[in-house]
Amino acid sequence: MRAIAPDLARGLMLLLIALANMPWHLFGRETGLTSMHHVDGSLGDRIWQAIAIVAVDGRSYPLFAFLFGYGMWQLYRRQLAAGATSLEARRLLRRRHWWMLAFGAVHAALLWMGDIVGAYGLVGLLIGWIFLERRDRTIAIWAWVLGGLLALGALSTAAMGALLGALDLPFDVEGADAGAIPSVAGMESYPMSILARLGMWLLITPGQGVFGLVVPLAILLAILAARHGILEEPERHRALLVRVAAWGIAIGWAGGALALAQFLGAFDAMPSWALSLLHAATGLPAGAGYAALFGLVAARLARRPLGIAGRALTAVGKRSMTSYLLQSVLFVPVLSAWGLGLGGVLTEWQGALYAVGVWLVTVVVAVALDAAGRRGPAETLLRRLAYPRDAKAQPTGMREPAAPSASTAPTASLRG
Repeated sequence: MRAIAPDLARGLMLLLIALANMPWHLFGRETGLTSMHHVDGSLGDRIWQAIAIVAVDGRSYPLFAFLFGYGMWQLYRRQLAAGATSLEARRLLRRRHWWMLAFGAVHAALLWMGDIVGAYGLVGLLIGWIFLERRDRTIAIWAWVLGGLLALGALSTAAMGALLGALDLPFDVEGADAGAIPSVAGMESYPMSILARLGMWLLITPGQGVFGLVVPLAILLAILAARHGILEEPERHRALLVRVAAWGIAIGWAGGALALAQFLGAFDAMPSWALSLLHAATGLPAGAGYAALFGLVAARLARRPLGIAGRALTAVGKRSMTSYLLQSVLFVPVLSAWGLGLGGVLTEWQGALYAVGVWLVTVVVAVALDAAGRRGPAETLLRRLAYPRDAKAQPTGMREPAAPSASTAPTASLRG
């Protein structure tokens, strides 16, 4: 039986992603150096910005990375349980991740330079090559190393910014900040926007996917969690999930509160980049906390039949790539200057409402596909491309059976 916690989390995660991406589709107003939030705005804008900076920005993509890593191990384990060799299972993952990278490039060229499918495909290639069959202890050690580097970088950057502010060095913060991030959404030429999106995607994919450390660290933690069936058996791991949810969300929101205070002008003497890495770093515990919270919700739902909302969310979660790509189809042509141009009209709180509406449309589509017993188009295409085409040559393990329980699934011999 398929565990509902990962799918439930993916369904809700896509709402967070829609809300986090929305400011990038607006244009024509002054923004900051390290965010696309408008410097000015109404009370409604300020309320939404507070929610977004504390609880959404930089918190959705670590959650996505965690769930992606969890799914990596689930797929690998399913292949072994079905009789595939470790080599066959790793080849399948490698093909999937190469195709994800290709999907991301096309997605960026046509619609959205902030694509994360390609970034996660790139990290999946590296993690699958280096860590997939390593022992828990080895993965845990590397997770501590990456976490230490991330914390050191965040604290060092914050300390440097505080020092610059304390020394009152000449630092033209407003001049450096105003409208510093280019708005691709504001470009009126679609062909030129393709070049701009691809250029930004080429920087964002390795930057966010690998060198930012958050995504690789989230995936390593997810593999450890998946090996022990944390989300498949949330009742058995309830105490751990409660601790991760409480501490992770508290740390993440505390980092977001500092970033919000700076955005509102509380640390005017400091450069705007001083807390940006701290904000990003605390997004990782927040993302893990959200995943744990969704696991607790799934544990409660497991005691009773799923209601309409639960079935709808899990339908979206099963078709997360299709739902994610559909968001761009509904965002970009409507909001961009080369399209209908509504991104130059909507305020931030109005944009947030539009993002919720877009997510609801993806829910309706996913529910309709689920009722028809069909996968999402993106999942179907990825499966056809990644799996061997010759059915006779296809090993038993490539038929993707229902996932076995974590306690009974066989695993490959793990290396140190």
